[in-house]
Amino acid sequence: MKPQRMLLMRTLTAIFLFVLLLAACAAPPAPPSASSGGESAAAPATKITIKLAENPWTGSQVNVAVAKQLLEEQLGYTVEIVTIDENAQWPALANGDISASLEVWPSGHAENVAQYIDDQKVVENAGALGVVGRIGWYAPSYVVAAHPELANWEGFTKPELAGLFSTAETGDKGQFLSGDPSWVQYDESIVDNLGLELQVTYAGSEEAILASLDSAYSREEPVLFYFWTPHSIFAKYDLTRVSLPEYSDECYAKAASGGVDCDYPADTLFKIVWAGLKEAAPDAYNLLTNLSYSTDDQIAMIAAVEVDGKTITEAAAAWIAANESVWQGWLK
Repeated sequence: MKPQRMLLMRTLTAIFLFVLLLAACAAPPAPPSASSGGESAAAPATKITIKLAENPWTGSQVNVAVAKQLLEEQLGYTVEIVTIDENAQWPALANGDISASLEVWPSGHAENVAQYIDDQKVVENAGALGVVGRIGWYAPSYVVAAHPELANWEGFTKPELAGLFSTAETGDKGQFLSGDPSWVQYDESIVDNLGLELQVTYAGSEEAILASLDSAYSREEPVLFYFWTPHSIFAKYDLTRVSLPEYSDECYAKAASGGVDCDYPADTLFKIVWAGLKEAAPDAYNLLTNLSYSTDDQIAMIAAVEVDGKTITEAAAAWIAANESVWQGWLK
């Protein structure tokens, strides 16, 4: 090859290599592969809105507030609170209109559990809340101190003793004060089946019961009412639980026919979730199924609201701030 042609070829090769080098420098970097440990090139999926059932009592409300704050602040979900009574929430959970309910009292929901969890499998038992509750009949201890027979249901079979609780509405019979008619309660059956000289009246809400108790207590008057533990009122008032015939499964098997004639059972409270939640929002499902704290934890939050005057949100936030080691475990 002639020297001139060799020089031309070398010059062209150099130019070609220079152009290739410029192209390589200008090209964008390749996306990292899964094996390289980089993030996926796919955009993250949109998170669903988590809808939490809030039942009309303070324990349910603080549970929901704790879950809402953690779901939003730790997992980035939008959370909607749905105020609904404990019976109406079951079909709403079944069709996914509600994602979870965090405080179910099992003594009043055997039929719902059988239908929606066991048979249809459209609602899932999400595990124990960790709180143990008990519904019962209560009277101020000063009433029982003056009339010891009223510590037992048999005292209310006597017209002269039951009559101490009478009102203009109940006439000669004593008043048994209940709350919202939608609550789990068998008091009319208990009164009828035990032959008690009482008439059930409905205050309409927890707040109305508490107002009646506060009014009676301030004047040291008799009052007999439906209530439950855990609750802050036991730190504020000296109350006596009235003994009813001991609870049994056989007794509650007669509930549908109005045959209950015994006490309420101790309830290990549990959570329920929409059966599709695990697939739709696995990290939210994980947190809600892990969520669990003690009866004392819940009582402290309830008391912060009902005794100390904090809002539900403030009480939940204070518990979260003081118990990071607990709720961090719910995220794992």
